[in-house]
Order: sequence, then C-alpha cells, then structure tokens
Amino acid sequence: MTRIALFAISFLIVQTAQAQDFTKYFDMQCEDTCHHVHGIDLSHYQGKVFWDAIGKNAKMAYVYLKATEGGDNIDHMYQENIQLAHQHGLKVGSYHFYRARIPQQRQLENFMRQCRPGDQDLIPMIDVETASGLGYDEFRDSLTIFLDLVEKTYKQKPLVYSGANFYDKYLEGLLDHYMIMIAQYTEREPKLRDGRDITMWQYTGKGSINGVRGHVDKSRFMGNHKLREIRFRHR
Repeated sequence: MTRIALFAISFLIVQTAQAQDFTKYFDMQCEDTCHHVHGIDLSHYQGKVFWDAIGKNAKMAYVYLKATEGGDNIDHMYQENIQLAHQHGLKVGSYHFYRARIPQQRQLENFMRQCRPGDQDLIPMIDVETASGLGYDEFRDSLTIFLDLVEKTYKQKPLVYSGANFYDKYLEGLLDHYMIMIAQYTEREPKLRDGRDITMWQYTGKGSINGVRGHVDKSRFMGNHKLREIRFRHR
C-alpha cells in the first residue's frame, strides 16, 4: 500500500471521528448546557404523550398546549393533555393559532370553549405565523382587534408567539406592550430589527424529551425573565 493511500485512510478515520464528536455536540439539549428556565409546547402532532415521564423531568418548568385554531378547529388531544399535565405537576398554558381572515369574535369563542381560566397556570398564548393573504395594514388591524378581545376576556394581555422573520416583516412596533416568544432555530439568540425585548425564545423545533415520540418544540426564558411573569392571574 502506498504512502498516499495510507495517508488518505488515516485522514478519513480522523474526519469520521471528528464528525461523530460534532454530531454528539449537537445532539446535546440546550437545557443540558445552561441555567435558563425551559419548557415545551405540544399539540396533537406529538400523538400520545407519556406525561409521567415529562413530569419527572425537572428541567421542564412549563408546557404550552395547542387548544384551538381559527374559528372551528379544536386540537383533539387538548383536554387529555391539559388534565394529565396538571396531574403530573407541570405549569400549563394554552395557545390559539390565529387565522387573520376568520372573524375575530368567532375565533375568540372557539378558544374560550377550550381555554377555561380555572385550568390555566400561564397566560394565554396567541400563535401568529401567517397573514392569511391580507395586506400589511389589514392584517395588523385584524390582529390588534383579536388581541384586545383576548385581553378583555381573560383580564390580562396574552403572550404572543411568532417567528423572527415574520415579526420583522409584519409585527414590528405593534406588540410593544406585549410579552413575546420568538422562534428562531439557530445557535445564536434572536435579535429583532426594532431591538425590542424578547421574553422567551423557542430555540428548536426538533428537540427530544422522555415521554414524547419524535420531535418537540422547546423554548426558554431570555435574560432575566422568569416564569412568574407569565403566570395566569386568577381573580
């Protein structure tokens, strides 16, 4: 065997070992390497969830569950999930996926039928990911009306979830008085174009956790923000 061939084989062995180390590094979960307050969000897409296993994971302090979408859609796992999540000691909140073309009152009533104040540990979250084909101003007006309705109903401002790019394009300057969760699946922390404060960061859509088959969305608090800031205020 020639020296060149031996060198090539040695190089491949080293590269393979380095690649394996690289993979191991990125298989590590964020909560294993930091001290932030972490949580997850779930919907029917995760299927049957083994809440006893999740409840034993001390690194997960909260969970947001999908309750509804638009004017009629109800997540069929919501009632089971919220009941079992409470039984296993998790702080639970509920979210609604907003569809801007559907009348706001109809969407609110859909959400209210599922998201009952007595079941909530955390403030409602509104998931805003699409303008539904509306123009910039029409979409922003639509969302503002809906957020006002949610606030009046639950007597507290909801948390608003969106992606970093979608926020910069449609939401800049609109949510200054709301806490926000921003999705950005990169190693670096998100920074919005207007520089505003971010309460929570959804840092992966491909996390893993005992009790859930497949991928799960994970998030954490940013900076000095704490879980108490999003607690549901019961009156």
